[in-house]
Amino acid sequence: MTSTPDGSVDYPLCATPDPGGWQEVVSGVLWIRLSLPFQLDHINVWALDGGAAGWTLVDCGLGDPRSRAVWKGLLRDALGGRPVERVVATHFHPDHIGAAAWLVERTGAGFATSLTEWLFARTLSAGNDAAADAVVERFYRRCGLDEEVLASLLARKGAYSRGVPAVPATLTRLRAGDRLRVGDRDWTVIGGSGHTAEPVSLHRPADAAGPDLLISGDQILPRISPNISVWPSEPDADPLADYLASLEGWSALPADTLVLPSHGRPFHGLHRRAGDLARHHAERLAEIETLCAEPQTAAAVTRALFPRPLDPQQMLFAVGEAVAHLNHLIGKGRLERLAGRHDGMPAADLYRRPDVTGPA
Repeated sequence: MTSTPDGSVDYPLCATPDPGGWQEVVSGVLWIRLSLPFQLDHINVWALDGGAAGWTLVDCGLGDPRSRAVWKGLLRDALGGRPVERVVATHFHPDHIGAAAWLVERTGAGFATSLTEWLFARTLSAGNDAAADAVVERFYRRCGLDEEVLASLLARKGAYSRGVPAVPATLTRLRAGDRLRVGDRDWTVIGGSGHTAEPVSLHRPADAAGPDLLISGDQILPRISPNISVWPSEPDADPLADYLASLEGWSALPADTLVLPSHGRPFHGLHRRAGDLARHHAERLAEIETLCAEPQTAAAVTRALFPRPLDPQQMLFAVGEAVAHLNHLIGKGRLERLAGRHDGMPAADLYRRPDVTGPA
């Protein structure tokens, strides 16, 4: 994720909840803020009041003991001890789905997300086998990472299951265009892709009781660009193409929609922010294309895009994002990839502009 200017958005709420705290955004919608032990230090959870049926929780934080302890207080205080009807996960990342199984078991709530996100979560929570571990190592060696960085990434084995120790065994499948009934109001499922394969966003149209609301997950954020990464399991994917198409889709919603993001503060300026993010990626693509006038490894591109020191988690995202942009340029015919020579574990691939001639 990269910080981008947020001058195009407006923040209508002056206060921000403390960690573990909450406040009402509009009638029947609570903004809960949970701490995260990462550089991205919080996640927003949205609690939707469904009246007699109970609350709908959108996202839920990590599945670690600290988060569970916070949730015990929230269920009692913020939600007033009332039932939880369902837990919705916008996508499979640990900070969004980690506590879902615990909440479902504790409250008797149902669970809802898209089928793709649920399957990813179930697979990753179960852990990798030796074949999958070998795929991961080959992928990062092809990126040209040095041995120290490579070792730090490979040492993260099992990180997902530590944040997501279990995933609900059943779900209500959400598809783009579905209606989710919360009390006497309908929320429409908005599809998209890029940050993950099939994330869920929720839109509630304006009426006499309140404005247009969009629970955007990580698909659109006010200050940072959502991470768009290629992962070892799908090394030739082009998630950036999917993400750019999703940005265009936000134009179908009213310009004055109040966006409730997973990170940062609620904001106005949906269309302007989508334009900012599209321009950010266009600038990244141009920067990489210029850089690849000389053949480059994915690791070299990563260092150019992210020159600051990175911890292993940040490096994982940074490499994935670099490869996503490289793959997009290959798909557009603006770069070509020269496969490294294979002798056991592969050597690094090189990327260059097609107009570059001579030895790699």
